[in-house]
Amino acid sequence: MAETESRLADAVPLNTVPPTLRHTSRFALLGGVLLVIAYIACWFVTPSDPGLLGKLWFLPGVGVVGAIIANASGTGGGVVFVPVFNALRDLGEMTLDPLRVTAVSMGIQAFGMTVGGLRWTDRLYHQRPPGELEAQTRVRDFWLVSVLVSAIAVPALLATQRLVPFDGHAVLLGYKSFSIVLGIALILATWTINRNVPERTELAPFDIAMLALIAIPGGAITALFSVGIGELVAFYLFLRHYPVLLCVGTACVISSVSVILGLVWHVQHDTVQWEVLLLAAPGAMLGAFLARPLALWLGPRKLKTLGGLWIVLSALYLLWLNWN
Repeated sequence: MAETESRLADAVPLNTVPPTLRHTSRFALLGGVLLVIAYIACWFVTPSDPGLLGKLWFLPGVGVVGAIIANASGTGGGVVFVPVFNALRDLGEMTLDPLRVTAVSMGIQAFGMTVGGLRWTDRLYHQRPPGELEAQTRVRDFWLVSVLVSAIAVPALLATQRLVPFDGHAVLLGYKSFSIVLGIALILATWTINRNVPERTELAPFDIAMLALIAIPGGAITALFSVGIGELVAFYLFLRHYPVLLCVGTACVISSVSVILGLVWHVQHDTVQWEVLLLAAPGAMLGAFLARPLALWLGPRKLKTLGGLWIVLSALYLLWLNWN
């Protein structure tokens, strides 16, 4: 009986919750303020080349685009930055080896994905009545996914950074080839078996176990490419037909925690190109702030379709880039 009452309480619209129990946006606002303070501190405590900063004046715009994609779909926006870094290398403006690309991508995501995570978390406590075939996200499910996957993925990420000499080329080929299959499967499922089926209202034990398994390779892949764990979590939950808030929101929170802790190793080994981070981070924070309304405006079906297309096209692009 107690469990049933608790489930019903999670499903009750927030406008029926007593004022003393309602969540406010203070946590999200406080998190945003701390991020701004951290960003300002980076200008004072990190080395930067004024000449290079001038040459990279366009990076804030790139950060906006990458963060909107990453935080609206829960997948990585790194493919937006790869062409930019390649163009800078070809023009002789700046050369970043793969390790430094991963480092600066983690740094940018540490700001962008954290803003996105805060925005989706705030939405968790201010959900609107669901539309037809849609479901509300239970608070306990949101935090169960976020905490469980982070607790497994982060140790895998840290261990990979410090202990495992992976063949990055082979891992990239395998991971992105797998992503293409998953992306196509997501699109097909969205328009066939899940098209007229109500969204799942409660996280199933089977899915909890699968997410725990996904977390291990997801953490290791994130250590190598700065993206991976969020993409896998978002894809799996999308495919299993859970609400957008659970799929994208947890992916953003998990990605945020992962890249922040993964960035520590790169800072210690001086692999972060601070000029790129300093210029792209404000755009990433702005793009992350705008991403949630865009995702909700698109709706579940369009968002899942675009997310699947993004996974497929970005994987094909990275495979082509790696092949050439």
